[in-house]
Parts: sequence; C-alpha cells; structure tokens
Amino acid sequence: MLSSKPKSQPIRYQSGKLSNIELTDLYSSMLKPRMIEEKMLILLRQGKISKWFSGIGQEAISVGVTKAMQEDEYILPMHRNLGVFTSRNIPLNRLFSQWQGKSSGFTNGRDRSFHFGTQEYKIVGMISHLGPQMGVADGIALAHKLKEEKKVTAVFTGEGGTSEGDFHEALNIASVWDLPVMFCIENNGYGLSTPTAEQYRCKDLADRGIGYGMESHIIDGNNIVEVFIKVREIAESIRDNPRPVLIEFKTFRMRGHEEASGTKYVPQELMDEWEEKDPISNFENFLLENQILDEAKIEEFKSEFQREIDDNLQIAFAEEVINSDSTKELNDVYEDFEYQEFEDIDKVENVRFVDAISQALKESAARHENLVLMGQDIADYGGVFKITEGFIEKFGRERIRNTPICESAVVGAAMGLSINGMKAMVEMQFSDFVSSGFNPIVNYLAKVKYRWDQKADVVIRMPCGGGVGAGPFHSQTNEAWFTKVPGLKVVYPAFPYDAKGLLNTAFNDPNPVLYFEHKALYRSVRQDVPVDYYALPFGKASKIKEGSQVSIISYGAGVHWALDILEELGFNDADLIDLRSLQPLDIDRICESVTKTGKAIVLTEDSLTGSFASEIAAIISENCFESLDAPVMRVGSLETPIPFAQQLEKEYLPKDRFRKKLQELIEY
Repeated sequence: MLSSKPKSQPIRYQSGKLSNIELTDLYSSMLKPRMIEEKMLILLRQGKISKWFSGIGQEAISVGVTKAMQEDEYILPMHRNLGVFTSRNIPLNRLFSQWQGKSSGFTNGRDRSFHFGTQEYKIVGMISHLGPQMGVADGIALAHKLKEEKKVTAVFTGEGGTSEGDFHEALNIASVWDLPVMFCIENNGYGLSTPTAEQYRCKDLADRGIGYGMESHIIDGNNIVEVFIKVREIAESIRDNPRPVLIEFKTFRMRGHEEASGTKYVPQELMDEWEEKDPISNFENFLLENQILDEAKIEEFKSEFQREIDDNLQIAFAEEVINSDSTKELNDVYEDFEYQEFEDIDKVENVRFVDAISQALKESAARHENLVLMGQDIADYGGVFKITEGFIEKFGRERIRNTPICESAVVGAAMGLSINGMKAMVEMQFSDFVSSGFNPIVNYLAKVKYRWDQKADVVIRMPCGGGVGAGPFHSQTNEAWFTKVPGLKVVYPAFPYDAKGLLNTAFNDPNPVLYFEHKALYRSVRQDVPVDYYALPFGKASKIKEGSQVSIISYGAGVHWALDILEELGFNDADLIDLRSLQPLDIDRICESVTKTGKAIVLTEDSLTGSFASEIAAIISENCFESLDAPVMRVGSLETPIPFAQQLEKEYLPKDRFRKKLQELIEY
C-alpha cells in the first residue's frame, strides 16, 4: 500500500501567478512527451524498440522542474523523465535514434534509452545503479559554487533509490558543504513491485531532510502548476542562498516498471484513484473550464506534435543500422591525451617517496587552478600520512577539502566536478577503503567517455601495500581490481622520481587514473628528484638493471624486494623491469627483455589468482613463446587475507618465496 492515498477529486490549481501563455506552455509541454510515449508503446509491441520505461502519469514533475530551471543549469534525470528531454528541446530524431541504438543518438549505440548525457542540453543521464548520480550532482553544484556562479543543479531519484547508501552519502555531503542542489524524489508508490511500506517506515520521505539539517518540501507531483511555481521559487532562493533542498513529489506510476513487468501487483482501486488524478487530463479540463484553451487549440497541438513525431520517426527509421568498427570502439574508450615532454631539470634534491608525492600534488595544484583535492582528514590535519600538510595555507579550504566518510559519493562528486569543467583528486585514506567507492569508479568514471563522450578528469590516490603490520583492512594491494576495467588508467611507481613525474602526468591526463602509492616506501626510499615541475609518460617501463640470463618483471615494493634478493645472491646478470604503469602497459619492453633472456619471472605483492602478474605471464607466453627456455614463473603473496602479526605477515608476503623461485629459474 502507498504511504498515503490521494482523494478521489480533481486537482485544484492555484494559477494566479501565471499568465495564460505560461499555462498553455505547461500544458503543451506535458502533452508532447505523453504522445511520444503512446507512440513508443506501439513501437515496442511491433518490436521496433527494445524496451520502454513509462513515465505516464508523472509528466508534471519532469516538465515542471525543467521549466522552472534556467536552460544552462544541469539536470540529472531518470528513465521516466522524458519531459526533461523534450522540455530542453532535444531534436526528436536524435532521441528516437538513441532508443534504436543508432549513430545519431547520443551514445553511438553503446547504451540504451535514457542512459546518456549531453553537455549541449545540460543533461546528465543516469546509470542503472541509480544512486551514483546523486554524488555527481553534488560535484556539479560544487563547481558552480567554487566558480561563484549562481546556478542550481537538479537530480532525480525514485522512492526506491532513496534506500541506497549513495542517496544518504550525497545528501550528507551536500548539507555539510551547502551545495546548491535540488534532490527531487519521485515517490510513485512502487520500486518495481516493492511498495513503499516495504521500502521505508517514515511517513514522508521529505522527513529525512531533518536528519541532514536540510530544508524539505512535499509537492503534489500531478499538479503541474504547483510543481512549476514551487520549484521556481525554491530554485530562485537557492541561487541567492546556496544550499541543498529535498523535494518529495507525490505521484503514481500508471504502467509497469518497464512494460514487460506489468502492474498485476497493484490493487485496481489504487490504479483507479490515481487515474482520476492524471496530470494532463485534469489540467486540460481546468484550462477548458477557464477558457484559457479551447478544443480547437488542443487539437492543433495534437496534430502538430503528431506530425513532429511521425516526421522524426521517419528520419530515425531511415538511418542505417550502426556498423561495428573495432578500431573506433577501442579509440573511444579513453579521452585523447597528448603527453607533453618537459625539459630536463638540473637542480635536484634528495627526497623521500612521500615527499615526492607531496611535491607533485603541490605543483599540480598550482599549475591547475581548477583542481580540487578531496579526502578524509586531508585539510588541517594534512592527511594520515601528512602528504597535504600546509596545503590549506597555500590553496585555501575551498580546494583542499575534508570529506565525510562517504567514499562513493565523493567519487561521484569528483565526476561531477569534471562534468562542470574542473579537475578532481580523491585520496582514499587507504586503498582498502576503495571498495566503498568501487561502483562509481568502475561503472561511471570508467565508462562515461565511451558511453557519451564525457571525460572523467579524476585522479584517485591509493595508499596501499603490506609490510607495515596494518592487518587485513589497511594493507591490500588491489590494483588488479582495476587493471581489467576498460576506461581506467593505473600507475604504480616504486621510486620518488617516478612517483612525482607520474603523478603530475596523472593530473594532466583527462582520463580517470588510479594512482597506487606503497605505504612501506613512503619514508624508507629516497632518491634525487628534480626540484622543479616535470612529468613522465604513462605506458613506459623502466629498466632498473641490465642482464642476459633472466628477466624480472615487477612494480611497487616488488622492485625493491627484487633488488634486495639480487644483492643477497650476488647475481648481476638479470634484466629488472619496473613497470611503473600497469594500464597502459609497456608490452614492448617486457617482450624485448624476455626475448633476449629467454627466462621470465613476474613478482607481485598481490596473491596470484586473478592478479596482474598472471596477465603479464599470459602476455609473455602468447608473445614470446618461441624465445622461452623455461616456464614463465609467477611469485605472489599467499592466498589468504593479509595478517597483522609480524611473522604471519612476513610469511604472507612473497619476498622469501621469490628468492627460491629466482634460483630455480636461473638454474633451469
């Protein structure tokens, strides 16, 4: 059952503030998406489109909110918000092509229905996981606030989506940071088939605003006049006094979650009650009764829209089916980036690994004035590793931002900053904690360029690795979670010089970069590093030692373990390759070395099953098989979580096993 039922009576309109022209425009703006939907339902039955998520009965919300906003303000709609797209005057042939997976759509056939965005119309579409777009809205609004632009961002969700953690994280961040966001909940009674009584226990979802210290409103989502007037008033107020506002629109979904699911789970009397509150028929009757419209004008609208729909459908139908081109597909996964070489700098200083990272952050923040650094405790405290100590004094609190413990929404906010023309860094306090922000990284940041040509200009710093007695939740090296995800770049330096240069490149690169920095190296490794700004290219491995008998391939702390073991053994005839960059990967240097030596051993701190070391071993086997004089060997940590006690951790890590395996390979 719904938490509240409408009374079986016509909607009452208080339209005194609106002119007849405005009222007529609101009516026609609802009629158009309704007529499009009715046509799409016919095409669905004919097999000419693959799926449809109906918004019939909810048009007043999409139209009213969009009309109440300025055209250059971002809206983040859901799959029932066709009225957002039509009210922003997107050409119908492009929408129809999008729904048919054709190239004139917005995703080149790569994503369906309303899963797209468009900077031209300031619309940022959803992903199926629903929640992440709430954090994205936070980031867009933060960019407006930092640029001192008096703009509002509106983001939609359903009552079911409010159960997700991302919803709570995003509202919390918006409240703490006073972000100009309208969080619009379309409470339509059911999350697919789950009624509201099984979704939440509060009387009204608007009540949740209290917990965030946030202003909230309840609006009749079927009353277009109420929606438009109240949202316009709220938006104007937010522009003058930036803050988040939670709006619950009471409405009802008159068709299935999608057409195949039907509505058998909904009591018929409930359907009948809400059918009487249809937003279009009620408003049409009001306009007729008040002689604002007549039947002739209504028929004129319908004829005009029908012609527009039919004409644009013919354009879409006539468009050729999209052709697959693997070169184009692969080239569109990443935003183009032209690496810029910097002149060699003579002046150097001997610094620790941790200092090199701090220098890169400071230099990049100075170089990119639109860069925002975000993370837990990174402001006054300087981060748990003191890497950003003193940054507030240099760059200010607006750019060096402490975050609540909300990894998912913070990653979403970083994406939103990128959408609105800024750069962002997120520091995971420990790389282990990225699991709480995994979804927006692998499903939003990684895919957004490929889906609708939007860059994700985000760096995620990942303090990682064992050997420091930190136990199972502060010691993982989880690069393999991300190296297999198209759209992400992954770097993992082992030396201060590389750490600084690669991090600077990460901020120059407009693609999402996972930057792994091993905690055990922070204060144990020193190197001469240029004092001034420089960068290093991704996808270029470094040869640490030259030899002819065996190739050792590693990265991160593994490089130092290999150096230690080679010194212990007194063995000086090995190629030691430090990968530095895992995605992109320097396959040429790996194969060049292995072809020369005929033997290869890959060392990783990760456990071997599903590790990046296994991928490298497979690449060597495929590309260098005829040059191999021995099996490709892999060495990694035990197939257990990382233990805390010193002796247990020593046994877990692969350093001692590497010594044995290397000796076996040399003697093979």
